[in-house]
Amino acid sequence: MEPAKVYFTDMRAKGGDNLQQKLTRLIKKAGIGNIDFHNKYAAIKIHFGEPGNLAYLRPNYAKTVVDVIKELGGKPFLTDCNTLYVGGRKNALDHIESAYINGFSPFSTGCHILIGDGLKGTDEALVPVEGGDYVTEAKIGRAIMDADIFISLNHFKGHELTGFGGALKNIGMGCGSRAGKMEMHSSGKPFVSQDACIGCGKCAQICAHGAPQIENKKAYIDHARCVGCGRCIGVCPRDAVCPASDESNDILNKKMMEYSKAVLQGRPHFHISLVVDVSPFCDCHGENDAAIVPDVGMFASFDPVALDVACADAVNRQPILGGSLLAERDHTGHDHFGAVSPDTNWKVGIRHAVKLGIGTDQYELISL
Repeated sequence: MEPAKVYFTDMRAKGGDNLQQKLTRLIKKAGIGNIDFHNKYAAIKIHFGEPGNLAYLRPNYAKTVVDVIKELGGKPFLTDCNTLYVGGRKNALDHIESAYINGFSPFSTGCHILIGDGLKGTDEALVPVEGGDYVTEAKIGRAIMDADIFISLNHFKGHELTGFGGALKNIGMGCGSRAGKMEMHSSGKPFVSQDACIGCGKCAQICAHGAPQIENKKAYIDHARCVGCGRCIGVCPRDAVCPASDESNDILNKKMMEYSKAVLQGRPHFHISLVVDVSPFCDCHGENDAAIVPDVGMFASFDPVALDVACADAVNRQPILGGSLLAERDHTGHDHFGAVSPDTNWKVGIRHAVKLGIGTDQYELISL
């Protein structure tokens, strides 16, 4: 496979120019206009940021992409799926409210927000994964699969389970329904925290398989009946039902790539990554630590694998910022992400993505 073209522009903005204009030129130069958007639904997958976190992408960047897609005749919408864990985005109402709190609205971005897997994280499409080692049928948010075109707009940063979070994590993990996220994170089934459980029975009411049982005014999950759909997690009023989160990081990375293939296969897709505010951990945290390296710039490509590798290489070439986690650890090596999260190996996921045919890890960097 020939090297993929990855386009890049830095964060400098001189008089008469600004970063939104630079982003517009970048994605047009990278070829987004080669996609036929006319009267087609375009899902723009983005992370709206957990409330309390300030490292997420500003909504101004989303508006820039929305404006270009509208100019090309498309019907864009911003989307993400509900979280597996407890927080400000575990159902569609809280998720949209969190997006509004963080500045994303139809007025600031020029398009509507649709939560991909519905109110409780259960509105999913079952998508076959050809060639997957772990996943035969990915569970993807239905609104995302209903779109004609898929665009990822990614904040490139560190991640404690996958090494970094870029295009492929935004796609694979981000587009999984609650059951899909549980499949990636877990090799087991959910369990009930007995201290938090009040025995209300809502988990038993929503389960089609009779897995939650009430005994002595407390619930427990019968794993022989549980199919791992995660509906009980979303409905619990006390957040007492917990995912196992016991999958190895390497296998989680590989499952995430298989979910990415399910999202992308069979339709046009395009990917944009901003390497700014490179926090050591995910935007899913309700806080963000100081950036580990200086802002690098904006990248775009039709190939999400090459894009992730180009962004990782760019970060690893950067000096370490004083006062950051990396500086605190006195890191002097060439893999900043490995130093932040030593139990991860981001290259495992990249190799698996190449094996699956999602893209190539070879790229030609074209600077504007």
